[in-house]
Amino acid sequence: MRAVLCRALGDESGLTVVDLPSPPLRAGGVRIAVQAAGVNFADGLLIAGKYQEKQTPPFIPGFEVSGRVIEIAPDVVGVTPGERVLAVLDAGGFAEEVVARVEDVHRLPSTMDWITAAGFPIVYGTSHHSLTAKAGLRGGETLVVHGAAGGVGLSAVEIGHAQGATVIAIAGGPDKVAVAMEHGAHHGIDYRTEDIREAVKALTGGRGADVVYDPVGGAVFDASLRATAPNGRILSIGFASGVVPQIPANILLVKNLTVIGYHWGAFRRLDPAALRHSFETLFDWFEAGKLRPVVSRTLPLESAAEAISLLKGRQATGKLVLAVR
Repeated sequence: MRAVLCRALGDESGLTVVDLPSPPLRAGGVRIAVQAAGVNFADGLLIAGKYQEKQTPPFIPGFEVSGRVIEIAPDVVGVTPGERVLAVLDAGGFAEEVVARVEDVHRLPSTMDWITAAGFPIVYGTSHHSLTAKAGLRGGETLVVHGAAGGVGLSAVEIGHAQGATVIAIAGGPDKVAVAMEHGAHHGIDYRTEDIREAVKALTGGRGADVVYDPVGGAVFDASLRATAPNGRILSIGFASGVVPQIPANILLVKNLTVIGYHWGAFRRLDPAALRHSFETLFDWFEAGKLRPVVSRTLPLESAAEAISLLKGRQATGKLVLAVR
């Protein structure tokens, strides 16, 4: 099979496409002929050795795929060969075949195509479970979404809207703000020309946001502390800025704020039943037209390095996906 190989930790320029044996089928495993693979900011961290879950070179990057089931282990139930599925992996997705745990395999809605499916699970799974199960977002509350035109940000905008929240989208540049508005944001803020704290306060009558969704970190997180309402919740999803914030506890105390660290991948092992229920809801919303995933570019497998570079440079709107077959 063709696969993208990381031979040594470093930047994406060291990735190469090689021919490798197919991965062995293990107990509880589902073999999938991969049609497409989603590209995530975390792929760049993984190959640099900076991701929270390490891989030892040589390894194949890639956390999410879509494809057709071609083989199952004898102990697998609930999945059959021939089914169209998406799957989440620890790594290995940038390849023509993968073996996934049956718990991480989800049957696709009939209306979802391969490319959309490959970019769906991590961003929508992260946003839905974190906003509903961890932050407890309720209808009528105000949600601020940073990085609102990126893959994970757009999913949070759509899910916040579906939950009945008032969504304030924050992005860099009028074009990106416009994309977030098209996907359900009620208000948009261009952080390049507007002060985040003052703009959020103005839109909320001086109160601030009930929930802040932050995949950026750095100065954006600092501004969020001051733009959050008393008893508000801040979801720390990631650090696309490259700067991990240091949290001043005095602000948390004075405003009774809750900062919630959230790593969706950990819940694949901690509570797979909760994530399966989350996907059932998301698929229902997708088929009802409440979710409209954006894949801004589809690239061939050989362009995996370019895709990761585009994400690192924050040059993409929505998701980037590799067409594997």
